[in-house]
Amino acid sequence: MEFLLEHAEPISSDVHELSKVLLARFGLLPRKKDGSAKMHTLLLELNERKKRANRDRQPETAVMPVEEMALHAGIKRQTMYDYLHRWLSLGILKKTSFVSSGKVIVGYELNGPTLDGAFRKAENALKNHLDYSFKVLEQLQNEIKKEKLREISSASSTSAEHQGQARSSSPEPPETPHQP
Repeated sequence: MEFLLEHAEPISSDVHELSKVLLARFGLLPRKKDGSAKMHTLLLELNERKKRANRDRQPETAVMPVEEMALHAGIKRQTMYDYLHRWLSLGILKKTSFVSSGKVIVGYELNGPTLDGAFRKAENALKNHLDYSFKVLEQLQNEIKKEKLREISSASSTSAEHQGQARSSSPEPPETPHQP
């Protein structure tokens, strides 16, 4: 998963503006400059459905099929699947299925009782990613140290061999006979 977090600040306290900023900060807005997806309206609708489902104690109300998600975002169904991958990777949405009128309905809902709960899942996913990255960093540093020690060790053993060869190849002084 590629995380493209943006630094964005809200310029007003309008819910649409705040939801756009939130999605930007988590890298969930369209990445193309001419992207027309209105992901903030989808987020707001998912939130409303989750609140209604919790209030009415009807969990299926929170579930939204991909086709409907695409309509709220103003994009095609296939494009919605592309965006959906990022939302699922961060854990903001979860895939859910239920039976209604004898049919199995597959859709997606917020992965928490509230927006805060869903985005806390994203926080956890990002934190886990960073924790693992720091483990890789630690491993890299250890390998660099080991490599340096090997270089130093092989350099010192090589110089010791050269010194040993230098002694054996140097002519020994001739023996002088002992004179009594």
